[in-house]
Amino acid sequence: MASTDSRLAFVPGPRLLGWVERFAASHGAVAQEELDAGLQLRAADGAVALLQPPWKVDGRPGRGGDAVARLASLASQPRCLGAVLIRRGGYSVAVVNGGAVLASKTGTRHVQSRTAAGGWSQQRFARRRANQADALVEAVAEHAGRIFAEHRIEYVAPGGDRTLSELVLAEPVLKRYAALERLPFLDVPDPRAAVLKKAAADLCSVRILVTDPPA
Repeated sequence: MASTDSRLAFVPGPRLLGWVERFAASHGAVAQEELDAGLQLRAADGAVALLQPPWKVDGRPGRGGDAVARLASLASQPRCLGAVLIRRGGYSVAVVNGGAVLASKTGTRHVQSRTAAGGWSQQRFARRRANQADALVEAVAEHAGRIFAEHRIEYVAPGGDRTLSELVLAEPVLKRYAALERLPFLDVPDPRAAVLKKAAADLCSVRILVTDPPA
């Protein structure tokens, strides 16, 4: 049975045309199709690339041209994002614009892993773990609210652990951001300075899912 491999790449708007040209050079002539999910490129050898903008078209003017040029233009426009990256081992909250971090708070706050032990000890452990998670969520939400308040946030960008990030964004201190559009969830390891720097660039880039031709 033929098998295919997929991989995810993030390409900044100014580099998108070059990426598409290299994709065509590697896989053959490319046919473009605009889908609800994004711009699909299907190459002669069967490779497929789905290009998705970092944010939706919102009426702000951009360059014309073909679909790739319009997508590159959209991704090159500045947007002010409020990023919430959180995992059990740490967190980063940041204001991001143009792929760069304008303001941030990064820290560690341990939440214990699950245990297979049973009985009363397990119940006590579960309560302790829940209390640690609650404290982490509350602290991260407070940091985010303080940092976001100094900027005009246009989009919210969650990442890391889905459950924890949803809990942070549901905290009352972040209520004013609840109505903002959320960008696609970003899968990141425990947030550290280097992780945050890469995440900031990725959040403002075109997200490309490449599926290689069947082997």
